[in-house]
Amino acid sequence: MTDDLPDDLVSALDILVSTTTALQDPWWVFGGAAMCLWGLRDWHVPDIDVMCSPRDARRLIESLHGQVAQDPGEGLFRSQVFGQILTTPVPLDVMAGMDVRAGGDWTPVTFSTRVPVAVEDFTVFTPSVAEQIETCRLFGRPKDLQRAEMLEKLRA
Repeated sequence: MTDDLPDDLVSALDILVSTTTALQDPWWVFGGAAMCLWGLRDWHVPDIDVMCSPRDARRLIESLHGQVAQDPGEGLFRSQVFGQILTTPVPLDVMAGMDVRAGGDWTPVTFSTRVPVAVEDFTVFTPSVAEQIETCRLFGRPKDLQRAEMLEKLRA
């Protein structure tokens, strides 16, 4: 299923996974990268979204020479911890304690499923396809609704 992934995505995921051995809590790849891992190869993956605990997010960002950014809590999303890692072939966006503004209120973004996906000789964890569809619908942007539709077709 993951044989035809772009080389830069595989390399970035390999770097991510090699660093996650120091993490203590569950972590997930979600968003466009997870969709690509599940078989939607036509979707361009400009970055890899990673969700983990606040402690592990700081640890991951530091170990990969990223920067923790102050989140102003404005707009559609906010995170207790957010950082970008630009040293990997595909940048990593690391989040913890993420909320989305849904109908004026902040709603926590959490995952209850954790599905292992084998990539070459390592494993990446993603939410289930069903949970990714729910998350896309919660985000509600046109690109997220398009993603939900594409994931529905994949699931069918």
